[in-house]
Amino acid sequence: MLDFSVLNSSFANPTWISVIYAFLLSFILGTVLAMLYVKTFRGLSYSINFLHGLVLLPIVIAIAMQAIGDNVARGIGMIGALSLLRFRTNVKDPRDMFFIFASLAVGLASGVNAYGVAILGTACFVLALLVLNGSSFASGPQFDGLLRFNLERSPDHQRAIESVLENKCRHFALATIREMGQGERLDFSYQVRLKPQANSAQLIEELGKVHTVRGLNFMNQESVIEV
Repeated sequence: MLDFSVLNSSFANPTWISVIYAFLLSFILGTVLAMLYVKTFRGLSYSINFLHGLVLLPIVIAIAMQAIGDNVARGIGMIGALSLLRFRTNVKDPRDMFFIFASLAVGLASGVNAYGVAILGTACFVLALLVLNGSSFASGPQFDGLLRFNLERSPDHQRAIESVLENKCRHFALATIREMGQGERLDFSYQVRLKPQANSAQLIEELGKVHTVRGLNFMNQESVIEV
């Protein structure tokens, strides 16, 4: 059983048991962050190396903080050593950056023996992310995807296209329109939100029945953002 009375050692002179608790807590909270990342991930695939980093980073930071203590010279030496490293990993999603900062914060709090701050901070982070993940305003993009096609310049054909969109889509908005083929054809891009009973394959099939439609392409917007 965890006995917090043995943790009342100074940060400058930590006991072995407090150091062990710091490393174990870093590992446990890092694992919690990694599991939360997997649970709330919405892309096509996630990086196993990134998950391992979320677990290992708090431990590394806790080791560094325990080694530095309150010694200024050690801190300056650590900064000099880290300046030799070059981190060139690109973070594509801002959400991943917040997980990295959360992992760093967990390691820092555990490393300075602020166990209550580490536990409560992780709990608040988990709770806030679960609320955002389940709330309606953060449930995903407003549109399901981007629809592109071109057709012969004709008001009748355009009305036929809009009739299909009204039948299959809950919302749709014209994103771009441009001339092609010396003005004989028009290239359209629509952002669409499909009705619950419709899917992209059905939409493509119905649009394909309209005369002169060419180059049909439906791009899933969520996959493009998360990949």
